[in-house]
Amino acid sequence: MRTAVVVFTRDLRLRDHPALTAACAADAIVPLFVVDDEMVGGPHTSPNRLTFLCAALRDLDDNLRSVGGHLVVRRGRWVDNVVRVARSVGATEVHCTDDVSATATRRLGALGARLAPDSVLVRHPGVAVVAPGALSPAGGGEFKVFTPYYRRWLAADWRRVLPPPRAVTMAPGFEPGPLPDVAELTAERPSPDLVVGGETVALARLKQWAESSLAHYAEHHDDLPGDDTSRISPYLHFGCLSPLEVAARLRDRPGGEAFVRQVCWRDFYLQILAARPDASRADYRDRGDQWVVDDEAIAAWCEGRTGFPVV
Repeated sequence: MRTAVVVFTRDLRLRDHPALTAACAADAIVPLFVVDDEMVGGPHTSPNRLTFLCAALRDLDDNLRSVGGHLVVRRGRWVDNVVRVARSVGATEVHCTDDVSATATRRLGALGARLAPDSVLVRHPGVAVVAPGALSPAGGGEFKVFTPYYRRWLAADWRRVLPPPRAVTMAPGFEPGPLPDVAELTAERPSPDLVVGGETVALARLKQWAESSLAHYAEHHDDLPGDDTSRISPYLHFGCLSPLEVAARLRDRPGGEAFVRQVCWRDFYLQILAARPDASRADYRDRGDQWVVDDEAIAAWCEGRTGFPVV
């Protein structure tokens, strides 16, 4: 029996999930999420982020159960846990969605080396509409100006939007492990009006907003008091929505061109990050700027006393 592991990262959905689709071609699969101790509790992990994540994982588990599977959860060091699960079921393949962040690049590189020669790591698209690095200017390298990239991006052959799996066959005798609870991950309280994570809420939000506001997006998207934007950014970030499915569904609808252009900006920065990993922490073009430490100015910013009506 051929068994595959599919590791969810920031692709917490069933729809248009190339890694999940490929894994389901095996006789049995293990859908795995690892709560990475290197990231939980770090400086970039807020209670809002963790609350959204936990809700998204519960929704993912519910959706997997609706097609015969369930989410397997482990906690600890990410690479160690993926390797341990793969070896425990004799998996010949481990499927992941490729990514270009520093953390993803480091983890996937280490995972591929650790799995060999018993298992092969297969990386799939899914984080962007057009995979980072797939488009390049005539002179090579990455696009540094948005408009030329946007023209090429629109003309590119987008991959087909994949349906969710009709059925998931789980590897037998495998303990799922408890879904994470936000109270176990942080003692801080999230914002009271935080949106709920998960693919189910994301699809409903996108449908409702597209019907009510997409046609007027070009005129209203900069109107902050009007608050008429889609609010799907966190769902794209965590992969509760496929950026390809969003763009493909909306591009030909009234107002869709202006909205899909904003989705392209996301791809534009991903292709820059793929080519220039340091762009996440340094100026893209070094102007010799020096960071100024001003405790009073930072306090004013934190309290909304900047002299501007928006912080």
